Amino acid sequence: MSYAGPDFEPSQPRRPRRGPLTVALAALVPGALLGWLVYETVGGPGDGDGSGRATVRSSPPAASSAPTDDGKKPGASSAPAAPGTSASAASGPLKGKVVVIDPGHNPGNFQHTSEINRKVDIGTNRKECDTTGTSTNDGYPEAKFTLDVAHRMRTLLEKQGATVKLTQDGDRPYGPCVDERARIGNKAKADAVVSIHADGSGAGNRGFHVILPGAVHAGGADTRAIVAPSRDLGERVAGRFVAVTGSAPSDYIGDGTGLVTRKDLGGLNLSTVPKVFVECGNMRDSEDAALLTSGAWRQKAAQGISEGIVSFLRG
Repeated sequence: MSYAGPDFEPSQPRRPRRGPLTVALAALVPGALLGWLVYETVGGPGDGDGSGRATVRSSPPAASSAPTDDGKKPGASSAPAAPGTSASAASGPLKGKVVVIDPGHNPGNFQHTSEINRKVDIGTNRKECDTTGTSTNDGYPEAKFTLDVAHRMRTLLEKQGATVKLTQDGDRPYGPCVDERARIGNKAKADAVVSIHADGSGAGNRGFHVILPGAVHAGGADTRAIVAPSRDLGERVAGRFVAVTGSAPSDYIGDGTGLVTRKDLGGLNLSTVPKVFVECGNMRDSEDAALLTSGAWRQKAAQGISEGIVSFLRG
């Protein structure tokens, strides 16, 4: 997701803050919750990590359960059993928990410009229903990246027993709009919602950041009850993302914390359940793009985000 304009806001202090070293400290949280699920799937352009950073090692699962390059299991039908919903949830520590994954944008948005350009109410003002998202300089689209990571996360979280819902699974021509994305999480009474994105900043800008909701009470938006739990969720996701992917927090926003607070995003403003956005890297930087287009690295990204969710839900 590319953010242009004066919409960035610094992270706000809260009950004693964990400080600028939040991400580094959170990275020390044991990864055993999902460590046994770590495995790497190679696929897509730029396969292989290419980062020179340490990788997480563990024994891979049986070949029949490993996702393909689009994050789906081999032999699985391309049509969802029910729109955006887990076919079944296994027994596990997250049994009874509901996680909503919001793959940013939709691969078909570019064919429906009039529909996605219509304005919707986000509480503080009105904004476009959605955008097409960004892409790498070689044309790998953000919408394809986000859906792939969402599929991988769904597999990991279902193995932990969670019920997982996607806001879209490439099963609709465009959208949903940002207000509907928020309603999907609210209606599901989700215990956690994570929106997956990749940034479109300038070349040379690198790293990930997690966007947290600011305190908004305007129009149909009231985030006051979710600000604190969303920050907790975001800090845990950021910490595990560092630990598993080896990626550093953004060097162009967030003052090195990997955390940014915003009040202008409808998907956050209209949420009534804990929710964060994760910008996994900058698609317009060649080094970040090499990671984002790697199936092996996308598996690590899914693993890191999922571990953060598990940590949050288990306390």
